[in-house]
Amino acid sequence: MTVINPIEEAEALADKLSGLDLAGRLSFVAGLGGRVVFTTSLGIEDQVITAEIGTHRLPIDVVTLQTGRLFPETLALIDETESQYDIHITRYEPEQADIDAYAAKYGINGFYESVEARHACCGVRKLKPLARALAGATIWITGLRRGQSANRAETPFAEYDAERHLLKVNPLADWDIEKIKAFVADNGVPVNPMHARGYPSIGCEPCTRAIKPGEPERAGRWWWEQDEKRECGLHVAEEAAAIAVQQ
Repeated sequence: MTVINPIEEAEALADKLSGLDLAGRLSFVAGLGGRVVFTTSLGIEDQVITAEIGTHRLPIDVVTLQTGRLFPETLALIDETESQYDIHITRYEPEQADIDAYAAKYGINGFYESVEARHACCGVRKLKPLARALAGATIWITGLRRGQSANRAETPFAEYDAERHLLKVNPLADWDIEKIKAFVADNGVPVNPMHARGYPSIGCEPCTRAIKPGEPERAGRWWWEQDEKRECGLHVAEEAAAIAVQQ
């Protein structure tokens, strides 16, 4: 019996996707079988992917992590997007017991006090709900792009996520922000109005600020931390594993 190496499988998939347009990439992945999940934060790049899924009626589950601390504009955009594309976006929320335990240990806004506390908050509000969202999935689609930050500059079209034992597909890896904006304008894709107010990357309300001229797209996320590679853990395997152990 031939044993398929998942890393080699991911590399072959990446090669295949590199020669396709976005609709082709999503259609090909949707046809691979199994449960295919797209996690959207409702950011502008994620809206492009959602638009293609909805327009082409692709069999891809669209989910979002409703952390409990999102901007009102983000929450409104979920409803608007569902209505425009006649799709359902499944919300995954943190467990109240986890939130209470976090608040008891760190304080409800303790994430400002230390990197450990911030990682723990992301673990409760994002990583644990993500685990439920991806349960039973064989492929995870994300809106990661190489131009979002230096930390994401080498983002492949497909990779094997060893922590979650699935293929992770990044169909917008080679798209720059100008191409994203052009697609949105040409196709009437609804986007968060906060993008026009200097928020290119939007997460939880207490942890997101507008960026200053010349700053990278993700400079407004967890701005009080000094580490330029800061992430929430969703797309950093080692960090995700560490947080999962701590919780």
